[in-house]
Amino acid sequence: MTFPSIFVSHGAPSLVLEPEQPAHRFLRSLGADWERPAAILVISAHWEAATPTLTGAAQLKTIHDFSGFGPVLDAMRYAPPGAIAVSARAQALLEAAGFHSQIDPDRGIDHGAWVPLALMYPAADVPVAQLSVQSHLGAAHHRALGEALRPLREEGVLILASGSMTHNLRAAFRQMPGKPTPPAVSAFSAWVADTLAGDRPEDLLDYAVQAPEAHWNHPTPEHFLPLFVAWGAGTPGVRPRRAHASVTLGVLAMDAYVFN
Repeated sequence: MTFPSIFVSHGAPSLVLEPEQPAHRFLRSLGADWERPAAILVISAHWEAATPTLTGAAQLKTIHDFSGFGPVLDAMRYAPPGAIAVSARAQALLEAAGFHSQIDPDRGIDHGAWVPLALMYPAADVPVAQLSVQSHLGAAHHRALGEALRPLREEGVLILASGSMTHNLRAAFRQMPGKPTPPAVSAFSAWVADTLAGDRPEDLLDYAVQAPEAHWNHPTPEHFLPLFVAWGAGTPGVRPRRAHASVTLGVLAMDAYVFN
């Protein structure tokens, strides 16, 4: 079968331990929406590199790239087999499209990858490859990465882009429990949904100028850029499906999109 490309918002690392969160329940059910993939290629906001870089380890170690979430999360391990052949195939596709890329034989997977994977495929038995983002290169670059990787979808590979629909951590730390979600969050996520579903989806490439409260929601771009990889890997002309929308920590929109 041809697998979709998906964008998910991964939230805080603690999401994996919070079944009361709607996004937790959504991700828990997401892996049952299609057949088991042969492998998964994850594009995570938490791996930034100067050039597109892919994991090359046969067994991926769990990277705990956070602190302050307690001993249970610190002890958690998600260590799937590495999808070495998928990394090599992805590198070949990227090189054919004009991207210089490389493979890191030692890197594991960060929480942007293993938090959603631990909910979707808790047995950690589906081989995984991870691809870095280049936050200094912007939206069009990342959509082009997705376009180059699109053939993987017909080769049994699920493309999973993991970031956040909104990602103002300073506001999240200040947000008082029970306080309403700021209008800036709702306006931004609604604009993205309307733009992707509308007649001018290309406007999304200019989100930093056109989207309401773009800089407030994304003071830095790395958590939004995975969306463009998923979009680029989708079938041209087919509108995506907004598969989930909720908010965690008061200001982090947890929207997810499926690109068929």
